[in-house]
Amino acid sequence: MELKDIKQVYFLGAGGIGMSALVRYFLSEGKVVAGYDRTPSPLTEKLIEEGAQLHFEENVELVPECCRNPEGTLVVYTPAIPADHKEWALFGDGRFTVKKRAEVLGIITGDKQGVCAAGTHGKTTTSTMTAHLLHQSGVDCAAFLGGISKNYKSNLILTDKSDFVVIEADEYDRSFLHLKPYIATITSADPDHLDIYGNKENYLEAFAQFTERIKEGGYLIMHEGLEVKPRTGAGVTTYIYGREKGDFHASNIRIGNGTIVIDYVSPWQTIKDVELGVPVSINIDNGIAAMAMAELCGATAEEIKSGMKSFAGADRRFDFHIKEKDLVLLSDYAHHPDEVKACAKSLKELYSDKKITALFQPHLFSRTKDFYKEFADSLSLFDEVILTDIYPARELPIEGVTSKLIFDNLKEGVAKSMCSRCDVLKTIKEKKSNIEVLVSLGAGDLENDIAEMKNILTDRKC
Repeated sequence: MELKDIKQVYFLGAGGIGMSALVRYFLSEGKVVAGYDRTPSPLTEKLIEEGAQLHFEENVELVPECCRNPEGTLVVYTPAIPADHKEWALFGDGRFTVKKRAEVLGIITGDKQGVCAAGTHGKTTTSTMTAHLLHQSGVDCAAFLGGISKNYKSNLILTDKSDFVVIEADEYDRSFLHLKPYIATITSADPDHLDIYGNKENYLEAFAQFTERIKEGGYLIMHEGLEVKPRTGAGVTTYIYGREKGDFHASNIRIGNGTIVIDYVSPWQTIKDVELGVPVSINIDNGIAAMAMAELCGATAEEIKSGMKSFAGADRRFDFHIKEKDLVLLSDYAHHPDEVKACAKSLKELYSDKKITALFQPHLFSRTKDFYKEFADSLSLFDEVILTDIYPARELPIEGVTSKLIFDNLKEGVAKSMCSRCDVLKTIKEKKSNIEVLVSLGAGDLENDIAEMKNILTDRKC
């Protein structure tokens, strides 16, 4: 099936952040779009407002009649959808064109100049930042992002003025191996998704395979110190970037008074006094990668400098909800030990004189089993830790694997407690008088309670 032959698209798992960008793309193309997701969310509400026909119950009868016709119907699914999902009874009989999200993304962007950010962590912010730098410049771009850009209020950017398309290249289920980048950046390669890869070696091998897919005449940009051994083809130029060393790096770093200002150094120029729109320490690295990609695409020094200052961030990535002198609330998507550590270090740097409390919802039983000691080490950098139940996502429970594995390994001196998911708001209410900085961490559903947390913390009479 060619894209021009598609009349209707049905999504299994429509509300995922990556899937929802494709929902929006096909809506923009005038296709009938329908689908299923497990639970409603603010994002699915937006998709329904934009024209998607979504439901939240496994029920073939709720599939629109037009989508039951194999002719002209494309079915897109996420690997998180279980094999025993009831709607597979309709779509899994061999009559329908059924593709993974990553395959469809690869088809849509295959004839474009893909600008891809990959990595265990940092890829959402780096790709969102790159998209902003290019879209607000004379270069322009389209983008399929793994987070909601605060500048554009969407995870999809469209254009008819440029062949560049910025893509968040997701390594889960080897999805990024469906892409053909013109520029590929690897931000990090700390082992993750071991339920898929089995071990560190297989994980690193997937990144090596990703580098093989870079187009001739393209570019690979890797963070210094990574264990990935690239296998780029002929005509591909490789660069290294880092905070203070590499082909692309920062110099004259100035942190203070709520701002971060750097000089950006590339092989061709130095852009002085670049101010980060989201002034957290990890964005120095993310910003260098984004500026490198934007520069290689042709953005000017002034466009890069202006874009960095006006970058507003991505939802759930160091996302401030209260930012007052005596009270701070933010959320961060951190769900890997190194992401948690980076968040803790950034907050300690910003609020060295305040007590920092982390509310952490572990994501996946398998990840908790593989990394509970590393999670405990990272969380121990906070002053206080509140642990909730594990968010299962696509998984069934694993015997003996609970949040208590992390709890029991937290270091001495850290105030710690556990609460059930349903008691989170009650716990915040009980502790609110002692909260100075509260960060909600994880890739689960704590985000659904952020608005109420904000109400609890700001209403001192509750």
